[in-house]
Amino acid sequence: MSTRTALDLSLYLVTDATLCGPRGVASVVAGAVAGGVRVVQLRDKSADAATMLAQLEELAGVIDGRAVLLLNDRLDVVVAARERGVPVDGVHLGQRDDTVLEARELLGADAIVGLTANHPTHLAAVERMPRGSVDYLGVGVIHPTKTKPDHPPALGVDGFARFARAAELPCVAIGGITLDDVGPLRAAGAAGVAVVSALCAASDPRDAAARFAAAWGER
Repeated sequence: MSTRTALDLSLYLVTDATLCGPRGVASVVAGAVAGGVRVVQLRDKSADAATMLAQLEELAGVIDGRAVLLLNDRLDVVVAARERGVPVDGVHLGQRDDTVLEARELLGADAIVGLTANHPTHLAAVERMPRGSVDYLGVGVIHPTKTKPDHPPALGVDGFARFARAAELPCVAIGGITLDDVGPLRAAGAAGVAVVSALCAASDPRDAAARFAAAWGER
């Protein structure tokens, strides 16, 4: 079974080195994965390629196949990591990053390629791509958040629901999400929730992740 076939987007962690603090990203990821995180996206806008490559290798060891490992933006680093045998599953791209088609060509059919989307024009662009080019959409922000100061206007749960209904791909909600948002977002059609502060800044990332996982599982 390929990683794409088994993709579980329900609880998705986006890392933030500043919020993780002195304990480090790997420690937070270890706890969060133990608590139920299913996807880890390494995001570090300030790191150079060599640093990100080393971080990917460290996180792959910590995760040990228990969650999907993606890198934000840097397709070149993902390619380099795979050439070194690091089990990184794919890449998440923004609207201004390397093109999705290039990522699919370089990483192959079984890699996971995610794309940030929050506007109807983004959906139209995806619809023009060959089927299978993108695996999921990261949609937000849901609420204003300090972790991405240049974010677009907040969608709220209702705005997310409208976007998800119009999308053919699974939509992961992101941006200022708290525990109380999980149920409403799932009811609104989310394939998962992506969190940053709620896990990276948590005193106990494992417990925080377990609470999010439990909230997702409630019907």
